[in-house]
Amino acid sequence: MSRVKVKRRAFLGILFVLAMLTICCIGCSNESSVEPSMTPDGSSVAPIVGALAPDFTLPTLDGGTVKLDEFKGQPVLLTFWTTKCGACHSQVPYLQAAFEEKGQEVKFIAINIGESSDTVQQYAENEGVGFTVALDSDATAARAYNIRYIPNNFLIDDQGVIKYIKIGAFPSTDELLAMLDDL
Repeated sequence: MSRVKVKRRAFLGILFVLAMLTICCIGCSNESSVEPSMTPDGSSVAPIVGALAPDFTLPTLDGGTVKLDEFKGQPVLLTFWTTKCGACHSQVPYLQAAFEEKGQEVKFIAINIGESSDTVQQYAENEGVGFTVALDSDATAARAYNIRYIPNNFLIDDQGVIKYIKIGAFPSTDELLAMLDDL
């Protein structure tokens, strides 16, 4: 094989790896065009580690509602997602496994952005999701959390303070459990 072909293959291989890393690290773009939360002067606000997590009240797939402030005293793992997001789909088994191990200690809430309850219900049933699934049909909670990319995960401590933010999918149950064990 000529040197040119070897160099071209190496270059294409590097481009492929960089593209895959970008996709894995960033996750999926939020296709619902959520605008960030804004301050009165027009600047955007993003929840940060160490800040109180924005409260929300959302309907759930089981017909109830979930209100973040009701979980003071218990850690919460929030994940924002859609059924169309490949990275979101890849992390569901890790979330489910972590829920099965830590669900008595940590409240797991998956917040779907902008999809119909029928679509989300079918997806949750097909994937065997056992944790709480909330419906953010108008992206109000997503705006409050300044969601730009999905999946976007927030670990909130028992006092309602954001302890960890992960943009992109967890690559394994072990990484997710290690984060939960750091509480």
